[in-house]
Amino acid sequence: MPAPDAATFERLGSYASIGSPGERGARTITEVFTGDALGAVPVGTAEDVAAAVATARTAQRQWARRPVRERATVFERYRALLVAERDRLMDVIQAETGKARWAAQEEIIGMIFAARYFARVAPKLLAPHKVPGAFPVLNRASVRHQPKGVVGVIAPWNYPMLLAIGDAVPALLAGNAVVVKPDSQTPYSALINVDLLRRAGLPEGLLQVVPGPGAVVGSAIVDACDFLMFTGSSTTGATLAQQCGRRLIGFAAELGGKNPMIVTRGADLGKAAKAAVRACFSNAGQLCISIERLYVEQAVAEEFTAKFTAAVRAAKLGAAYDFSTDIGSLISAAQLETVTKHVADAVSKGATVLTGGNARPDLGPLFFEPTVLADVTDEMECGRNETFGPLVSIYPVADVEEAIARANDSEYGLNASVWAGSSAEGEAIAARLRTGTVCVNEGYAPAWGTTAGPMGGMGVSGVGRRHGPDGLLKFTEAQSVVVTRLFTLDAPYGISQSAWQPALMTMARAIRFLPGR
Repeated sequence: MPAPDAATFERLGSYASIGSPGERGARTITEVFTGDALGAVPVGTAEDVAAAVATARTAQRQWARRPVRERATVFERYRALLVAERDRLMDVIQAETGKARWAAQEEIIGMIFAARYFARVAPKLLAPHKVPGAFPVLNRASVRHQPKGVVGVIAPWNYPMLLAIGDAVPALLAGNAVVVKPDSQTPYSALINVDLLRRAGLPEGLLQVVPGPGAVVGSAIVDACDFLMFTGSSTTGATLAQQCGRRLIGFAAELGGKNPMIVTRGADLGKAAKAAVRACFSNAGQLCISIERLYVEQAVAEEFTAKFTAAVRAAKLGAAYDFSTDIGSLISAAQLETVTKHVADAVSKGATVLTGGNARPDLGPLFFEPTVLADVTDEMECGRNETFGPLVSIYPVADVEEAIARANDSEYGLNASVWAGSSAEGEAIAARLRTGTVCVNEGYAPAWGTTAGPMGGMGVSGVGRRHGPDGLLKFTEAQSVVVTRLFTLDAPYGISQSAWQPALMTMARAIRFLPGR
């Protein structure tokens, strides 16, 4: 099955929010599997961002006035279009990223889940709700949620559809406009969704996509937006957080991970080994929540290692626009170089390659074998640093206590996986791990797919949460509205302050006996 034709990509490029593209220049986007050109996307400037934000602000004022249920209807229609157009969407994702088709489908499923969840819960979460007033009878209080205004989304290349549009969905439902900066390598995955959302009824101008370099377009968005959502490296996230802090605007981010998996002596080793292949090598390991560290109890380490390495060797590496392969390509020469260096460094310092370890130019320009290492130490580049590629290290441990201690011995805290003799044992281990999500009896997908629960990181792995109520309410400003009735807190006519103030204190002390106070 070939990649989508050039005409498709040319049309998608027209959805970029760029003025006078001929003057701006263009970036050629290549098909990762082959290195062939897919099309050229105009490169945005700071002026383009300013124009996009201005257009978005105008559209947002009208959008925010629409009832929440009316806004939710747009995203119900969008969800239906995601289902209907899933093959075309997967083609675009694969062409830009080089991932296997099942990993591309993960993005579509994640977006379907997000659109469904937020469309269903937004009317209730955003409805004004009563809270106890300061003084019963005198005060009637309610809490409302107002949209931030224009939300900036800076999205990565590894899940370029889910992490761009998936974050835009709750922001839009909350009544905001959104300006997205997709990664320069993967703009089409965001742009194709502009088409779908307009067809679903989203007002034009409300979602703006401005491709371009981070130093220009990203910085301009940070300088102009009212809230920033970022997914990327911890280093870049820290820089953006400082920039947002100077402007006193809200900031949320999902950042890097060096995610552990724990396998205990009572686990189903065959099932754990098979699932670990997906957990470690989804999108060729280019996933913030994928597993890079495996801690296995010594009593079963040899058996698990044999089963796991056999499953890795059996995984099919290749390029195909269908479900015939298990692992796809890296996305860029830079990623290939990083993985190659991490493997070479580890081997030079005493690590053992159990399987893999080689680039595969026979399959395509950016393929690298899924690689399993043993005898890895902290002095090696891959010991404590995120590789973000098809590389995982196995560490035998004496017992569960050591596994937990070593899993937590990291500045990162994004995701973890636990395989134990029972779900209860797995949950007990999970409760002691310092990560934003933990999957018991799986790697990462069920935790990500649980859109009703918060998803994010501890430590340098993130700020704030996506998914769950927080995933929508973070894009709003909470406002308390308190109505005072009968009389104010001033002393009533004819009563002196010396008499009135003790009466107020008596009322304040009596409130503690009321329910909920």
